[in-house]
Amino acid sequence: MWIRSTMTYRTSFFLSTFGNAAITLLDFAAIYIMFSHVDVLGGFTLPEIALLYGSCSASLGLADLLLGNTDRIGARIRDGSLDTMLVRPVPVLAQVAADRFALRRLGRIAQGLGVLGWSLWALSGEVDWTVGKLVLVPAMVIAGAGIFGAVMVAGAAFQFVAGDAAEVVNSFTYGGCTMLEYPPTVFAKDLLRGVTFVVPLAFVNWLPALYLLGRPDPLGLPGWLAYASPLVALAVFLPASLAWRAGVRSYRSTGS
Repeated sequence: MWIRSTMTYRTSFFLSTFGNAAITLLDFAAIYIMFSHVDVLGGFTLPEIALLYGSCSASLGLADLLLGNTDRIGARIRDGSLDTMLVRPVPVLAQVAADRFALRRLGRIAQGLGVLGWSLWALSGEVDWTVGKLVLVPAMVIAGAGIFGAVMVAGAAFQFVAGDAAEVVNSFTYGGCTMLEYPPTVFAKDLLRGVTFVVPLAFVNWLPALYLLGRPDPLGLPGWLAYASPLVALAVFLPASLAWRAGVRSYRSTGS
């Protein structure tokens, strides 16, 4: 329904999609300007950081397209409108995710994939490509979307307790993606341990990208962990889904 509504005004859709891509691309424009003054950042060149930026942006864009509207659950809990979803024969999470579905978010995915494609072209002569590394690139983007999606679902579940914690979730999703756009070598090891073993955002692109580039992990982790991102996404999504179910069961409406 929301897609049909959006496509009713196609010029508006294309303009909003282009605007979404252009606005999100400003992050990479800032990185590009930075490299007009430096040659490397944390030992990484511009194409190598573009690899980090493009993969993370595409993953977050895909997760945001499918599950980004889960941050609206806090408002529905407060005004009691979640009741209407509970009586429908459709999973509540699917309804929350589809509520006000914003197809314009394809813009972030497109610009992320564009930067990723450019980085892979620029690095084509530097990376020792194998079949495993070729498979790793799309797996990294899809698994990264799964990890971001799990964080979004866990954040939505937390709102059953907090009432409104959308910005807390954004600090791990949008804020986490901003962090992942830069090489891990510029961050303290305590932070690296936190985003590897506590909230495993490092599996979105850091570990796979380090393996692609043939660089050692700052924490000394083995290279085969680059292929563990899909398993990590599954491992994170399971407790997030359980937390969501617990949140829905605890919902008591507003009484209105």
